[in-house]
Amino acid sequence: MKWQGRERSSNIEDRRGAPSGGLGGLGGGGLGTNPFGRGGGLGIPTGGRSGGGIGSILVIIVVLGIIWLVTKQNPIDILTGGGASSLAPTSQSRPAPNAGEDELADFVGVVVKETENFWGDVFKQNGRTYPAPAVVLFSGATQSGCGMADASSGPFYCPNDQKVYIDLSFYDQLRDQFGAAGDFAQAYVIAHEIGHHVQNQTGVLPQFNSQRAQMSQEQQNAMSVRVELQADCYAGLWANYVGQENLLEQGDINEAITAANSIGDDRLTGGRVPNTQFTHGTSQQRMNWFKRGYTTGKVDQCDTFNASI
Repeated sequence: MKWQGRERSSNIEDRRGAPSGGLGGLGGGGLGTNPFGRGGGLGIPTGGRSGGGIGSILVIIVVLGIIWLVTKQNPIDILTGGGASSLAPTSQSRPAPNAGEDELADFVGVVVKETENFWGDVFKQNGRTYPAPAVVLFSGATQSGCGMADASSGPFYCPNDQKVYIDLSFYDQLRDQFGAAGDFAQAYVIAHEIGHHVQNQTGVLPQFNSQRAQMSQEQQNAMSVRVELQADCYAGLWANYVGQENLLEQGDINEAITAANSIGDDRLTGGRVPNTQFTHGTSQQRMNWFKRGYTTGKVDQCDTFNASI
């Protein structure tokens, strides 16, 4: 993909090197293979505490007086960052990602920007505004609105906070373990997760979640497959757009198809699991729906819920 020198999305949230528990206060539970409906989070109280009054003000005055006596400095300077430089707060440093990951992060930013351009146009054509999701880059583990995310979770979209989460080390796994090398294989993964965000905006994910309680496990699995295949088709739509923008290079589409083939449920489980337990679709289904989006370039061709899959 011709991506160097192109605009990078401003919706990239880089948490690489940050402490994994730094956010806190989010919904519990592991993500599993299907994060739909996870999380929920804790409510954040609004307004101040009652009952402070004059007593609290006197305590503050006493404390400020002690600070002045001990430090020989105006406590207002300390609180506002003025005064001696030795008392100025210092920012915590965090490990810098390696050069390869920095380049990959730039690539992700460009891909996300191109998805924003594409879906922004699609939504505008339908009289709507596209609310672009944030894409969180993390290393090791981080908190999400759907619980703790770690490298083993793989890339995923969390509808609770409307963010995509990805540990860039997944791309090493995609290349080395799944045999899906190339930058457009990486782009396909991002476009698929962005597709879930589109589904969240169009009501697909909320409807699925509202119906889950009335479904058997097999019915949930079958519906999940259709959700995932639509996201594959949406990734294909985006690839069609990239082609129209003259950003595709030779072999790009084959890289995406190889990635779709590599992460089909039948291939990942090696035939040890019946189809009724699949949640993402077979390799053939995933390739077919990506290609359908790519070859047609039409959103209405991605209706996996009223089609034979």
